[in-house]
Amino acid sequence: PMYFFLLNLSLLDLGTISTTVPKSMANSLWNTRAISYSACAAQVFLFLFLCSAEFSLLTVMAYDRFVAICRPLHYGTIMSSRACVKMAAPAWASGFLHALLHTANTFSIPLCQGNAVEQFFCEIPQILKLSCSESYLRELGVLIISGCSIFGCFIFIVVSYVQIFTAVLRIPSEQGRHKAFSMCLPHLAVVSLFISTGSFAHLKPPSLSSPALDLVVAVLYSVVPPAVNPLIYSMRNRELKDALRKVIQWVQGQRQ
Repeated sequence: PMYFFLLNLSLLDLGTISTTVPKSMANSLWNTRAISYSACAAQVFLFLFLCSAEFSLLTVMAYDRFVAICRPLHYGTIMSSRACVKMAAPAWASGFLHALLHTANTFSIPLCQGNAVEQFFCEIPQILKLSCSESYLRELGVLIISGCSIFGCFIFIVVSYVQIFTAVLRIPSEQGRHKAFSMCLPHLAVVSLFISTGSFAHLKPPSLSSPALDLVVAVLYSVVPPAVNPLIYSMRNRELKDALRKVIQWVQGQRQ
């Protein structure tokens, strides 16, 4: 089950990178900042779809880790192949519905303050800045609903890990505790990176907002997590660790 969910996570990360970076690179190479209205809407939809589905999938993966550590004897029964598909499918479906709702609501608002988005990709907060002051209240309501669902997933992850760490600390063997922690740390690192960068990007005080800072923060939450996630999960691979250790030793040898 873990590798099935990792496959889904990898597809979502690949899609997230492919939604924003290629267009930005093409604009840089061709020295332009243009994007069509339909392409902008598609970019908003795909980015929201993939990010929302990824957070839902990370929530499912927290449950997978909970069952593996707290219910090990029932793991094969609870996390069967059919159960995994039934868990992954709602994650993708919820992301699709979330993105569809936001995209339809955002692009139904008249943009009456120009057509220049101060970002390297079409982002809803930047698009809302182009709307009339009284027109974004509908989107604010949708954001509140989305925030409640995101908060619910966050609470589920926290509760799962509280029970996981409680169970791990009860393991008498130090080797057993180490193995259990090694199973959870990659997922916990990915969740922490995803939540921290996204929260800072959307909850930072308006006084800190500036075009340069907004650009850096957007890269942090839209590019860095999907690029780093494969490396985080691959660090459990012994061959990768050995290769990384050899590279570090080679670099140190060159400096000496």
